[in-house]
Amino acid sequence: MTLLSWKPILFQLMLTGGAVFIFGVGAAAKRSSKNLLFILTIITLISAALMALFIHGESPTFSGMLDTGSYARCFDVLFAVTALLSLLFSHRHAGLQSVAGDEFYGLVICAVLGMSLIAGAVHWLIFFLGFELLSLAFYVLIAACQNDSGYEAALKYMVMGMVSSGFLLFGIAMLYSATGSLQLAASLGASVPSGQSAGSPAALLALALILTAAGFKVSLAPFHLWTPDVYQGAPAPVTAFLTTGSKAAVFAGLLRILLLTSGWLWAHCTPVLWMLAAVTMFAGNIAALTQTRMKRLLAYSAVAQMGYAAMGLMAAKSDGGLSVIFYLSAYALMDLGAFGVIATCSASADADTDALDQFQGFGYSHPWQGAMLTICLLSLAGLPPTAGFMGKFFIFRDVLKAHYTGLAILGIIAAILSLYIYLKVIVTLYMRPGAESGPAIPVEIRDGGFGTAARWAFAVIAFGVLWLGLFPSFWLTVIARMTVS
Repeated sequence: MTLLSWKPILFQLMLTGGAVFIFGVGAAAKRSSKNLLFILTIITLISAALMALFIHGESPTFSGMLDTGSYARCFDVLFAVTALLSLLFSHRHAGLQSVAGDEFYGLVICAVLGMSLIAGAVHWLIFFLGFELLSLAFYVLIAACQNDSGYEAALKYMVMGMVSSGFLLFGIAMLYSATGSLQLAASLGASVPSGQSAGSPAALLALALILTAAGFKVSLAPFHLWTPDVYQGAPAPVTAFLTTGSKAAVFAGLLRILLLTSGWLWAHCTPVLWMLAAVTMFAGNIAALTQTRMKRLLAYSAVAQMGYAAMGLMAAKSDGGLSVIFYLSAYALMDLGAFGVIATCSASADADTDALDQFQGFGYSHPWQGAMLTICLLSLAGLPPTAGFMGKFFIFRDVLKAHYTGLAILGIIAAILSLYIYLKVIVTLYMRPGAESGPAIPVEIRDGGFGTAARWAFAVIAFGVLWLGLFPSFWLTVIARMTVS
């Protein structure tokens, strides 16, 4: 193979080389500077993102197994940015909880590599490899703090991950037996044989198993029950990365799968997606109403947000998934910002500070972090002029155009219900601490005390949330150019 033949996968090669180098530095120099490892990781992610942006390759590549076209490269940039922002939040947090070693930074890069393989897979083998690499990295990252709550969260995620991997592998095997191909397009696009009214029942069951596996990963109801416990036990920066990057990756793969399905398979998928989206939106919002801890509240909020994204999948055949991709981009920013505030408020090595009553008066004692959290919560609620508002607007518009009026009405009702959840938190932020409030968040982490790296992350997220809310046309144009045809 010539040097040029490796050009299409420079993003993946950069991540692989960066992870190996970081592991090597950590192993060779046990006393290696944590700041050095942090800087190496940041350089790796920025370099990989630049390669995805500016170096174009043929698509698909490597015997037709991996797509390196504009669709995959756009998601690659999203994954790298998500990991980069999560690491900026983790800089102080990881040092506080003594997890800022080579294994932490190396596994973050491995997780991004897994996400890239999922989003770019046009062959079931690559899809499964990416699925497993992503899962294995998070099994360890969730338990990074090495405490009981982290171990419990990692165990729960590992059990659910093993179950979802089993569903996925069994589904792939059944689909191969029914179609004789491991190519996504060939196996999912098989037409109905002449003289028959429907295709293979095995192919239909295989797709159901694959959708179940994806449902576990993106927390679609009723496969979402692991979410609040895992989010509660994992370190806040890891939770931020898990709830944004991994869900965006699985949705990228799921969107490609649904766009490639043949007509008869799609006809059977739509009632299932309709029900999953409706149940997920209401299950997440109703469960979030009674939560008294921020991480659990945001966990159920993430479940509801995935319901809106699943609703957008219903219109994928008509709009090419444009609204879903825009919504995932907006969701990544607003959820990263919310969990980032929790990460920067943690002043203890034992656990994250996330009890809701501890945030009473937070907007006065910590004005910059309070403003950041307010912006993200307003965006999650879908209020203008934020990215969340435009994301929900495009979702509802495309679902109505696809003639799923009932589902759109349910989505609007769920969005109205969610207003109470987010406004309740905002009211708490600007409420003076009462006699029964929890221990206050330390003043020493106010303003710049939470670190220069986190300040940069907050600035990027605040700009992104407001820019996508006020001027969405540029990003929509980019998405339209790279959407899978």
